[in-house]
Amino acid sequence: QVQLVESGGGLVQAGGSLRLSCAAQGRTNPVYVMGWFRQRPGKERELVAIISSRGITSYGDSVKGRFTISSDKVANTVDLQMNSLQPEDTANYYCVTRSGTTVLNARADYYRTWGRGTLVTVSS
Repeated sequence: QVQLVESGGGLVQAGGSLRLSCAAQGRTNPVYVMGWFRQRPGKERELVAIISSRGITSYGDSVKGRFTISSDKVANTVDLQMNSLQPEDTANYYCVTRSGTTVLNARADYYRTWGRGTLVTVSS
């Protein structure tokens, strides 16, 4: 059973940067997709960025050009570098993964394992 442990959230001013990290503990399948969703106040969960074990990536439209996802397959970690943060990026950010596939999907219900979430607050 894979468990996801997130770190790196916090408070930052608009225009600043943060880096989130997620470690997948207990993963034995080298084939997977892994990444980040977020839930803003009063909104549904939405895709931020996702990466497959083949290195293919996909981003939500609102973060393209500002956020970058990367992975370390040996360490079983995924990082999200967030630049040019804006108040509308304020949200709980959740690490997600699904083993046994490299198909990326923007639907939240596609991902079987979720972390507890880490709060990112961007002040204006």
